Amino acid sequence: MTMDLLLVVIESLAPMAVVMIFFHAAVLRRPPKNPVPVFAGTLAVIAGMWMILAGMDMGMRHLGEDMAAKLSAPSMGLWALFFPFLIGYATTMAEPSLIAVSEKAEQVTAGGLKSFMFKTVVSLGVGVGLMAGVHRILSGADIWPYLVGGYLLVLILTKLAPREAVPIAYDSGEVTTSTVTIPVIFALGLGLAKAKPGANIIENGFGLIAVAAIFPVLFVLLYATAARFVARVKSGRR
Repeated sequence: MTMDLLLVVIESLAPMAVVMIFFHAAVLRRPPKNPVPVFAGTLAVIAGMWMILAGMDMGMRHLGEDMAAKLSAPSMGLWALFFPFLIGYATTMAEPSLIAVSEKAEQVTAGGLKSFMFKTVVSLGVGVGLMAGVHRILSGADIWPYLVGGYLLVLILTKLAPREAVPIAYDSGEVTTSTVTIPVIFALGLGLAKAKPGANIIENGFGLIAVAAIFPVLFVLLYATAARFVARVKSGRR
């Protein structure tokens, strides 16, 4: 299984390597200035991605399935929603892509948007989104009200939020489709669908990521809107 993942990583990175080689050969018409570090860095990326995916597959996938089996029990009650919130928050805080985005956001805003606060807001959004997605699976509800309602709120807040916060908010939604969060969310969704008697795995197990991806955008827009309102109140303007 781990060797299959290595082939997947190589196949995934191959198009990028071909494009870069073609760009240097056809556009720049010269080899890279530092070919040895570039080659070594490429190997490091391949090895790093392989180890991350192998580790997540061996550990987090089974953990997510075990959690799903427990959460689907009727005796869980509200805990069936609280634990997905904690899972979404914790996994997102550890997401490498969020760490990178939050650091850049702090740099471009000259410290106006602190890295830790940004990560916290996005992680809370993923936690609430995962909670909503799990509720949909457990209740057997259709997915479209969650998606339509969520994106309507996003559109409204896009109009109300500060303009400079909008692109950052939209980019924050991508953390739910990255290295750490995907295996956990995906395993949780499929595990819940499998544990639910008579449930259609395709219909109920998928869509959890789509629902969870809306809420980080919502939370960042809400945070930016609230922060601007507080700033205006403090300055004596409304």
